[in-house]
Amino acid sequence: QLQLVESGGGLVQPGGSLRLSCAASGFRLDYYTVGWFRRGPGKEREGVSCISNSGGHTNYLASVQGRFTISRDNAKNTVYLQMNNLKPEDTAVYYCGVVLSPDYACSGIGYDYWGQGTQVTVSP
Repeated sequence: QLQLVESGGGLVQPGGSLRLSCAASGFRLDYYTVGWFRRGPGKEREGVSCISNSGGHTNYLASVQGRFTISRDNAKNTVYLQMNNLKPEDTAVYYCGVVLSPDYACSGIGYDYWGQGTQVTVSP
């Protein structure tokens, strides 16, 4: 069965950190561009960060640049999103998705598979 499973979400205070994981099963993640996306309360989905299949190219939403880091461990078939200095406006459901082609804009358009999402809540 082909699936993506996110984990690592939770409740954290402002300034705290979380590391999200996106684990693939049933297919090789190293063929794919992987993106992290989020949908906050009452907001549209937005691309947070994307990483190329080799890991050589990454991009970030301007508001998370310098705070979030995307990485991948193809041997573990997993992509990570390290989130530091979290802010209340980072509160959202975070999803990972994969696509076979490059996604330099981190748009999420045409993705092949999506995970079910993990809730991140940043609150005092």
